[in-house]
Amino acid sequence: MKMGSCLCGAVRFSVAGDLSDPSACHCTNCRKHTGHFEVSTDVARSALTIEGAEALSWYHSSERVRRGFCSTCGSTLFFDPPHLDWIGISMGAFDTPTKTKLKMHIFVANKDDYYDITDGLPQNQQ
Repeated sequence: MKMGSCLCGAVRFSVAGDLSDPSACHCTNCRKHTGHFEVSTDVARSALTIEGAEALSWYHSSERVRRGFCSTCGSTLFFDPPHLDWIGISMGAFDTPTKTKLKMHIFVANKDDYYDITDGLPQNQQ
C-alpha cells in the first residue's frame, strides 16, 4: 500500500499494489498547474482510495482532462481523464517510498528555457 497526502493533510490517498514508473510532463498546462513540470504515475481507478474528498477541488483544464488539487493548501494531486480507466497521481504527494524510477519525459517541445533535461531518459516531443 502506497500512501500520500496534500501539504496540509486535508486530502489523503492510498494506492493498492505497485506503482508504474512515472513520466515527467513538460506541457504548458502541467507547467502552469504545478509551477514547473509534473511528474506522475498512472494507476487504475480501482486501486485508488481518497479520504478528505470534501477538500478536493477539480479544475477542467480541457474537455478531456480535469486536475485535482487541495482546496485548502493548493497541492497538485491528480491528473484525471474521466473517460479512461486510470488516474495520474503526482509523485511529490506520496508520503511513503514509491519504489519507482522516472521512465521518460513527454511534451519536451513545450519545456521552458530555464532548465535542461540531461538525465539520458527518452524524450518525446509530444
